[in-house]
Amino acid sequence: MNNLNKHFEPKNFSDKVALSFTKFLRFLADTFFRKRYGHRAVVLETIAAVPGMVAGMLLHLKSLRKMEDDRGWIKTLLDEAENERMHLMTFIHVAKPTFIERMIILIAQFIFIVTYAIIYLISQRTAHRIVGYFEEEAVISYTEYLHELESGAIPDEPAPEVAINYWNLPLHATLKDVVRVIRDDEAGHRDVNHNFANVIDNRVNSKKYNEEKESASQKENTSDKEKTFSNK
Repeated sequence: MNNLNKHFEPKNFSDKVALSFTKFLRFLADTFFRKRYGHRAVVLETIAAVPGMVAGMLLHLKSLRKMEDDRGWIKTLLDEAENERMHLMTFIHVAKPTFIERMIILIAQFIFIVTYAIIYLISQRTAHRIVGYFEEEAVISYTEYLHELESGAIPDEPAPEVAINYWNLPLHATLKDVVRVIRDDEAGHRDVNHNFANVIDNRVNSKKYNEEKESASQKENTSDKEKTFSNK
């Protein structure tokens, strides 16, 4: 199981923006849903399934346009989107969203698709960092949900059939088992997206280093030529 308490400390302004954006959305979720964890999961998993699909599509188009390999990123992101969709399919059976919640889902999804696509086009690094922080909050939320189930504050119930089939759970599995495997999924998505942001960081830093090295080399060659000319 992934380390559930992992947190990526912001290193620069981009990271701070990503974390602040995430905390703002967490505040909205806490205010609206409080401890209605099943309903919270339905709305949030609808949004959580967006980044992987949007990023995968944009990278797919970029790969076609530039005729270059994506290094496996597209499949990873689309797999993430599919996994988040299955989280939603599971919690629809648990929470049974009302008409109002379904309307909220439609509006939130449309807004987030547009917002995330813009962010990804402007800064892939920031976009992946945002998802990394989203998933950190998801792990916290599911840990709280599990605690409520284990303490009896929220009644446990049999796991939905869709969850048993998808995660190959025992037939006698309960909602607690489902929350545990979903929490592990979120921890995995957290690590992947933070790692993607780090990879982009390393590429940028490597490019800057090479450019600076090349610039210094050119200056050194120019200086040598000037010295040779003056000696003549």
